[in-house]
Amino acid sequence: MLANLTTPLLGVVATTAIGRLGDATLLGGVAMASILFDCLFWLFGFLRMSTLAFTAQAIGGGQTRELSAHLLRGLIVAGAVGLGLIVLQAPLGRAVIGAMGGSDAVSAAAASYFKIRIWSAPLVLANFVVLGWLIGRARATLALAVQVATNLINVAATVALVLWLDFGVTGAAVAAIIAEGSGLVIGLAISLWLNHGIRRVTRAMLFERDHLLRMFAVNRDIMIRTAALIAVFLFFTAQGARAGDVTLAANAVLNNFLLVSAFFLDGLANAAEQLCGKTLGAKDRAGFVTATRLVILWGFGFALAVTALYVLAGPMLIDFITASPVVRASARDYLWLVALAPILGVFAFAFDGVFIGATWAREMRNLMLLSLVVFLTAWLALRSFGNTGLWAALLVHYVARGGLQALRYPVMLRRSFGTVG
Repeated sequence: MLANLTTPLLGVVATTAIGRLGDATLLGGVAMASILFDCLFWLFGFLRMSTLAFTAQAIGGGQTRELSAHLLRGLIVAGAVGLGLIVLQAPLGRAVIGAMGGSDAVSAAAASYFKIRIWSAPLVLANFVVLGWLIGRARATLALAVQVATNLINVAATVALVLWLDFGVTGAAVAAIIAEGSGLVIGLAISLWLNHGIRRVTRAMLFERDHLLRMFAVNRDIMIRTAALIAVFLFFTAQGARAGDVTLAANAVLNNFLLVSAFFLDGLANAAEQLCGKTLGAKDRAGFVTATRLVILWGFGFALAVTALYVLAGPMLIDFITASPVVRASARDYLWLVALAPILGVFAFAFDGVFIGATWAREMRNLMLLSLVVFLTAWLALRSFGNTGLWAALLVHYVARGGLQALRYPVMLRRSFGTVG
């Protein structure tokens, strides 16, 4: 579960370090850029998801010869996409930062962070592949080790560059690159050790037509699904930016709470991806259903614990993240909404894991597009309540995601395994 925290925690650490400087403009800029990178890299999260699902299904089906091929295919796609993002960095940066609607000072800080951290793109995406491959092989402990190492390196580099050497926004971005590069080296070393090197993969095996067509179809649908999900969070951030620098900074502080709780639940979804992928590959219907139930039960257990933490310690955590009195006061006003998110999001994250592990990608895509419509409708209905209405619309989206997938689950179960008896 904890192995899924690296991407948001890089932004959390950067936001916290800059927040300690006490400048709401810098905090808003780095927070906005961090969210943009979370969303940008998240768009290509299909690299982790599909690699995990295909690897787990290969193990369940006894197709161990395919394991090295799945890793190499993912790394090739990650490298190509990452280099493409670097080439397109100038128009991409102008488009995404301009669309957020922040003040000139906030946008300038965000642009400074973006221009440096974009160079980590190939590293981040390759790390997605390695993480998915390790978890798909049920080696979550090793995946966790890689992520812990990455985050410790990030914390050390951020403290040194931002708080000690006073490099500010530049230091936070450079620290993220150092951490991602180090994490990739460690992850690849562990993967090679686990697999006894890259077992011979022929060109014909690597580019086998049926495998490639299936990979691209699943990746396409997951990418569209993820784009719809990202649209929700970008819209949320943009509306916060238009409400002013203090509201943007307060939402950014609370977004760290939201991301951490979400990635805890997504860690359980990773377990569902591996277990459901493996049981689907083995044609084990009972195991598939049991995995689904366990992930949901564990999800509610962790969600209740996280909600209790935010209720009891939320104000102290806000004070730790930012030194600005006005940002602290604003963030406390909406803390109760953030505390509800883990519980309301259990079904959403659990069924995400089930659908990904089973590669029910087309259905995920369609249901997420429908959930986007629900979110926008809720926002229109609640916009008169300002930032409170914006947070409430986000919670409605959580409920819609989980509810729609729960309703579709029995149908997909029958399609994949047939009726019982």
